[in-house]
Amino acid sequence: MTEPAAHAAPTPPCPRCGQQAPAGSGPFCPYCGRYLAALEWVAVTPDPSLLPESARARPAAAAPARYQGPPRYRQIPRWGLPPGPWRPAGSGDGAPTSVQLARAMAGQLIPVLWVAAAMSVIAAVAEVWRYVLLLISRADALSPTAVAWSDSLVWFGGWASLAAVLASGYLIVVWTVHAMRAAAQRSGTVPARSARAVVLGWLIPGLNLAVPGAVLAEIEHSALDLSPGDRPRPSRELLVWWALWAVCVVLGTVTVLWSLRGGTQALADGVVLHAWLDVLAAATAVVTLRVLRRLTDLLEPTLGGPRELLVSVGSPARS
Repeated sequence: MTEPAAHAAPTPPCPRCGQQAPAGSGPFCPYCGRYLAALEWVAVTPDPSLLPESARARPAAAAPARYQGPPRYRQIPRWGLPPGPWRPAGSGDGAPTSVQLARAMAGQLIPVLWVAAAMSVIAAVAEVWRYVLLLISRADALSPTAVAWSDSLVWFGGWASLAAVLASGYLIVVWTVHAMRAAAQRSGTVPARSARAVVLGWLIPGLNLAVPGAVLAEIEHSALDLSPGDRPRPSRELLVWWALWAVCVVLGTVTVLWSLRGGTQALADGVVLHAWLDVLAAATAVVTLRVLRRLTDLLEPTLGGPRELLVSVGSPARS
């Protein structure tokens, strides 16, 4: 005679739904169908008589060899990685394109522009401090320590800002040449100016008021995929940069010519001109950095970054 189901041992709760299955319901949960029997996996050593011959006669592990130092070669190895930066698959092993060179130059120019902006701010602060000391000297004697610190700060700020501006100027000229060629390749046209004309346009007084802005406007026009036959219309940000650049060139020329004058008042006015020139140089460096990033991204958008598109908006049709 079998034992009644009521007296059967209770089953453990279901690990899936957590409900208690009634006694005698079987090895599966009547609510969710989960297998309720407890499983215990035990790893045992197999019977050696059942193993193949290759597995039975396993050789003992050899002791690790002692380190003998780095490898030595009788001649210089000819193997190695190819020279040049990393390139995506399928880009070929040829020379880098103009847009790649422009992006590489932009990566070098951006930190130099930040240094130029910082050094110009330091130079402006030094010139303002010197002017304050000139005002104080009209009624009282100056401290030798304050004068020495002022001269040191003016010397450091002036030469450091000049070096940073010259370095950024060289890099931006090279970037403009590569960006101009990349924009022409993008639009399928020939550059309107040669590389020599662009370089001379940045350097020759008078031409440097018009040529740099015009070249950047052409780069922007081609990077936005506009018609090559249309006249380039600079954006507002580019116009702001153009105005700051022109004011810096004019003010720099005036400051250099003013420094040729003699007299106490001319020296005081020269300090004010240098201070304003340093402030404008810092502002121009920051705006140049923004324009440089924008044009470089337009020529070759970064992965996941914004892409500027030109959308024509017309008046809605009337029914």
